[in-house]
Amino acid sequence: MKIYLVSSTDSAEFTRLKCSLARSTVIALDAEWKPQRSVSSSFPIVTLLQVACRLGHDSDDDVFLIDLTSIHLPSVWELLNDMFVSPDVLKLGFRFKQDLVYLSWTFTQHHGCEGRRFHEVKHYMDITSIYNHLQHKRFGRKAPKDIKSLAAICMELLDISLSKELQCSDWSHRPLTEEQKLYAATDAHCLLQIFDVFKSNLVEEITLQDPKDINVGLKDILNGSDCTSKIVTAKLCKAADVIRAMTENGQNITNGMVSRKTTLNTMPMDENLLKIVRKYGERIMLKESDLLPRISKRKTRRRASLKNVKNTDKHLVCSMDWQGPPPWDSSLGGDGCPKFLLDVMVEGLAKHLRCVGIDAAVPPSKKPDSRELLDQALKESRVLLTRDTKLLRHQDLAKHQIYRVKSLLKNEQLLEVIETFQLKISGDQLMSRCTKCNGRFIQKPLTIEEAIEAAKGFQRIPNCLFNKNLEFWQCMNCHQLYWEGTQYHNAVQKFMDVCKLSE
Repeated sequence: MKIYLVSSTDSAEFTRLKCSLARSTVIALDAEWKPQRSVSSSFPIVTLLQVACRLGHDSDDDVFLIDLTSIHLPSVWELLNDMFVSPDVLKLGFRFKQDLVYLSWTFTQHHGCEGRRFHEVKHYMDITSIYNHLQHKRFGRKAPKDIKSLAAICMELLDISLSKELQCSDWSHRPLTEEQKLYAATDAHCLLQIFDVFKSNLVEEITLQDPKDINVGLKDILNGSDCTSKIVTAKLCKAADVIRAMTENGQNITNGMVSRKTTLNTMPMDENLLKIVRKYGERIMLKESDLLPRISKRKTRRRASLKNVKNTDKHLVCSMDWQGPPPWDSSLGGDGCPKFLLDVMVEGLAKHLRCVGIDAAVPPSKKPDSRELLDQALKESRVLLTRDTKLLRHQDLAKHQIYRVKSLLKNEQLLEVIETFQLKISGDQLMSRCTKCNGRFIQKPLTIEEAIEAAKGFQRIPNCLFNKNLEFWQCMNCHQLYWEGTQYHNAVQKFMDVCKLSE
């Protein structure tokens, strides 16, 4: 690794930092501050921020020690914030949420940075989560609840002895000693090495995307006889620009150029890394209460706790008002047929959607975790419907895939979904799907004799139906039988009224 001390925005080291961030898709983060020997009414002031950049297999990693005591903080806030929220960069850390709180506090206390704090880190992976995954895969059991130190993890996974003697040294004193510089750089760089071990254990789980699945609009960009690394990189960047322009709000194409919100012009992630991020990535989000020092928290805990929870949920809910085209939209290569996935909190809505002919699936397992829900929604191009605000924290990993239903009653929920996604419901669609499994019915209705044969050992048909001239319909998936009896006609009338359809 190469170590650079960045103390000014006019320095060559700062220029190198910006270039390295533009070339990196994986970085590691750490911070140092002067330890507080007693209980204080404020957070510690971060004096050093370490950023380790993975540049490629053929290059040494760059580790930047950003001296926050000398560099002009208002000039670096935007660069750091763009780095934290960039969708093209995987951020690694070891319990970095605390570092982010202290770092945010440091900036807000500086003259010229009032109100400039860091709210979140997107596409983040914690080394403790990586270690727990490796332990589970290696031994087939969950890791113990007590969190191992970074030094212990390095010794176990890398066989490296990571000395922590300088952790409690005075990091506000300048100049830094050479030993402090090496300690700080190693603390961040070892996170990249641990991630390499983690990534190598996932080789069998990750498969490259089939070229046939690539969006047709990108084939012209990616096809070509040139195969040099520079040309391939340029093509990938251009393809990424097209994808960003199509999927992210606030970005437009003008004369073939893409305008970005961020000042950080980064390289796109490769397919393998993107799959790792989608499956194992997290998101650090700071609440108002996180930014209150310990003593302030004690004084205001009872008064502010309920308010903070409401404000956080309100912020998440407001940020998830539906925007952009759904995944089934023809502009995104969809077939135009609405498809939803409903978690356990809105499972009752699934039956209502099926009754009006909308494809509404539920997860196969009874208690799926957030990752399983997101993976199924992405794989099947569905919009995930939920009332769980915790799921909204994954919106950066599944843009235009999650919607929080605001209504409580099922009929109102149905109307909300129809209105939000502008679904077209007609009388012909009513009762056209199996309410039990979401399957389609066979094209040709069954006679009473065929229905009796199909129902043997599976479903009981009431004797009173034998003398009636009825048609039976069978689900192609679960084989459930349906007929146009009293319940059918009542259901049709109910949804005609709810959806305000004419006879």
